[in-house]
Amino acid sequence: MKKQQHEKRVPLVPWIPLSSSLAFMMRRKRLIGWSLILFVVTFSLTWIGYQFTVNFIRDLTGDFFVNAPDTATVWGWVKHKGWVASSWLFIIVSRIAAFYLAFLLAYSISTPGYVFLSTAAEKLYAGEHFDPDASLTLPGFLRDIFEGIKIALFGVVVTIIALFINFVPVVGQAAVFLLYTYYSALMFIDYPASRHRWSLEKKIRWLQINSSSAFRIGILPAFVSMIPIVNIFAMALLFPILTIHATLNFSAIELVKKNHKP
Repeated sequence: MKKQQHEKRVPLVPWIPLSSSLAFMMRRKRLIGWSLILFVVTFSLTWIGYQFTVNFIRDLTGDFFVNAPDTATVWGWVKHKGWVASSWLFIIVSRIAAFYLAFLLAYSISTPGYVFLSTAAEKLYAGEHFDPDASLTLPGFLRDIFEGIKIALFGVVVTIIALFINFVPVVGQAAVFLLYTYYSALMFIDYPASRHRWSLEKKIRWLQINSSSAFRIGILPAFVSMIPIVNIFAMALLFPILTIHATLNFSAIELVKKNHKP
């Protein structure tokens, strides 16, 4: 009997699919307009940062991936095959890393705009249950920027770790994808969580508690981010809707928790 009563008190974790989030955005002109502005800003900043990062990485490697080893001998042929394989692997890994570094720059600069979009979406979704517990003040605004920079720097660490893990066959690629999935979720959860003045530690704790929802939020952006060149346009296009998508699910989960407090 006690077990049944306990099970009744455990709230079900809600989930709002991406299609519903898209429909939610399309029904509101203000969200569409703000999303278009953020798309242009994010794409422009990411493209500029990506070009700069790729050129910087190319300068670091010098002529190593330009001049192929001589194939006149058997050992030279072996070295050439290794050079070709390492060249392709380097190109793929470095382009993904360049994208993430560029996108993190765009992410940091455009944070205030996405916080505004997230707040507007949460207010429309929650209605009378919307809790403006953290008023817009200069100290609060600066703290949001600081938290965004912390997550961006955390992303640099994640990218460096991913570069090393990626060299482990099969298991490494799976681990990197999982790492990027949860980090992507953290980036989107940052917007609604920052409105409540949550610390980075508390945001990470939310991902751990709601790991299933976090995985669903992060899997699409993680997958898109690993497609070279296309990821720049696709992520800039998807980022506003994914921000709204993450905000709606974050708000839905927090509202359930709030209503089931003992």
